Amino acid sequence: MDSKQLALACRALADNKKAENLVVLDVRKLSTVTDFFVIATGTSEPHLRAIENEVLDGLRREHDLKPVHTEGSAQSHWVVADFFDVIVHIMSADVRAHYDIEGLWADAPRVKPTAPRKRSETVGNIGTTENAPEALKAPKAPKAPKAVKPAKPAKSPKTPKAAPAE
Repeated sequence: MDSKQLALACRALADNKKAENLVVLDVRKLSTVTDFFVIATGTSEPHLRAIENEVLDGLRREHDLKPVHTEGSAQSHWVVADFFDVIVHIMSADVRAHYDIEGLWADAPRVKPTAPRKRSETVGNIGTTENAPEALKAPKAPKAPKAVKPAKPAKSPKTPKAAPAE
């Protein structure tokens, strides 16, 4: 697996746990330390831990890869996993905004995922009905009827004029 494939695998694994604002930066032309940064945001300590576990366990399980070094923890709101050619940063939003890695490496091109995944391809298909059989899909709401113009009031019948009194 080359470094770009590893970076995209890390991104996909983080996406499995609904990491937010996923970014892969290609720093090959800017750094001799690594080839790619993968940056992901978690919304809470348990979310950060879940993302970290998914990335580390997924790479070990699927590709027999372990990081050379890890630093930080979900409790510190920033976890760094160094896979030598790829460095994964899992951060809370406030820590990410403060350290602004994307700003520091603004000259690095962003790598887009190879193929956008459908919502139904995420773990467990939770909350999706894209590929559900027709019988399981919610019925479509009926169309609203067209507005009906109110009827004009009927004209009152003319009453004959009374004859002049004699």
